[in-house]
Amino acid sequence: MTGGATDLWGEWQKHGAQGLSGAQALAQELDRIAREGGIASPTTTHRGLSARLRYLNTPPGRETLTKHGVSARLLRSWERGTRPSAPKLEAVDRAYQERRRDNLIRSGALKRLLNNEGRGRRIEIYPVDQTAVDEQYRRPNLSERSVQARYVWDDMIGAWGKSDMDTLDEIWDDIITDLDSDYAAYAYVGSIGIGA
Repeated sequence: MTGGATDLWGEWQKHGAQGLSGAQALAQELDRIAREGGIASPTTTHRGLSARLRYLNTPPGRETLTKHGVSARLLRSWERGTRPSAPKLEAVDRAYQERRRDNLIRSGALKRLLNNEGRGRRIEIYPVDQTAVDEQYRRPNLSERSVQARYVWDDMIGAWGKSDMDTLDEIWDDIITDLDSDYAAYAYVGSIGIGA
């Protein structure tokens, strides 16, 4: 990461604070939202595996499976009754999550959800965990914060889809400037939640 959150808080982990950058928190929360509404049955069940393989039964889906190490030959052996290994089941789930994310981005469904007809969405911000930080080094007055984010979602989803952490970092900086003069204390966070 260049500049951004590092410049705002410096060596924030030096004394034991635990957390992640705002960009990382945004990416994790968008991943969570993208997983919601997907196939609920785990890949380890026949139903869950079959549903994911049906979803991936398109040229882009099969290409994604191959990229994750699941070949057409391997799929045929599963059809003949060979039990998939745990790493291959995980590979199928990763391929499914990747294709689902791409489809949500391509269709615009995620942008529509988060733009919320121009009203945007509320972001709950949970500060870094300072329980392991000696009292003299703690950043004072860190508490849960909340901000209504508008007009950032299209750029945010575009950056997330490309795994562009630098742009997500810039977007996070824009979001936290709405907090107050102590916004730099939220360059790194424990987690965030998007009300979607």
